[in-house]
Amino acid sequence: MRIVVPAGGIGGARFLRGLKAALGIGADLTEDDPTITVIGNTGDDITLFGLRICPDLDTVMYTLGGGINESQGWGRAEESFAVKEELAAYGMQPTWFGLGDRDVATHIVRTQMMAAGYPLSAVTEALCDRWRPGVRLLPMTDDRVETHVVVADGDGGRRAIHFQEWWIRHRAALPALEIVSVGAEDAKPAPGVVEAIDEADLVLLPPSNPVVSIGSILGVPGVRAALERATVVGVSPIIGGAPVRGMADACLTAIGVETSAEAVAAHFGPDLLDGWLVDTADAGASVEGVTVRARPLYMSGPDATAAIARAALDLALELKGDRP
Repeated sequence: MRIVVPAGGIGGARFLRGLKAALGIGADLTEDDPTITVIGNTGDDITLFGLRICPDLDTVMYTLGGGINESQGWGRAEESFAVKEELAAYGMQPTWFGLGDRDVATHIVRTQMMAAGYPLSAVTEALCDRWRPGVRLLPMTDDRVETHVVVADGDGGRRAIHFQEWWIRHRAALPALEIVSVGAEDAKPAPGVVEAIDEADLVLLPPSNPVVSIGSILGVPGVRAALERATVVGVSPIIGGAPVRGMADACLTAIGVETSAEAVAAHFGPDLLDGWLVDTADAGASVEGVTVRARPLYMSGPDATAAIARAALDLALELKGDRP
């Protein structure tokens, strides 16, 4: 079985771990194992202190490779912050982005390889050689795409800031007037992305941010069209009118979409979605042209997460069998 999972950061990574458990996939893949290709969001990427940082790719890699800080869901386990403290002592900005010492090593390797001419997809493959995530991890594009947020500047005007500044420094508290994926229109899918989708038996959308994670991936020309040809089942990141984690509600408000499981599915649309899993709190949700099923969706632990992934997989297989 060939499965494609477009994924963002924490929610996507934890769902993937549950999917691997549901399928019995370890770090050492064999020819008989199901294959999972992850299309990772790179819209959150940013360059700081001369280093190219890919938060979502790293979160997937660390989570599936056993190196993630479990309590926060991002960054390395047993992390220290001596470099961050020294940079602050020199007065270097910004101080709001928490670069850990172990994490810095990943960014140095990535930045040096990219400076030597290697594309992000090749760099990601090389980094995964160490972490052995048990999936094929592809960036959505090798081209530079960054999410920026347009906010009011306080003088009646507007200014754009990087998504990371809006998300981490301001905690998405500044009302977003617009969310812009800079560079997306001219980007091309990374090598293997469209091919993986076309060859997939099914596609699962994890409970990642629908605007700046899944939305960024869909914004790369050619990716959404490929997904529309596939059997796609998504897992709602919204439960009872609120995000499972993070500030996805602020992102949805910025694009004029209600924070509800039903509204997010309608935003994706029946041309993309075949099926949609919602929590039992949203059991009445209905979207024309989409099969909606309700079940508990809180990823409260490994067993619960694996059960959610199994339910998404089962629904996708069922719907694939119903397609002409």
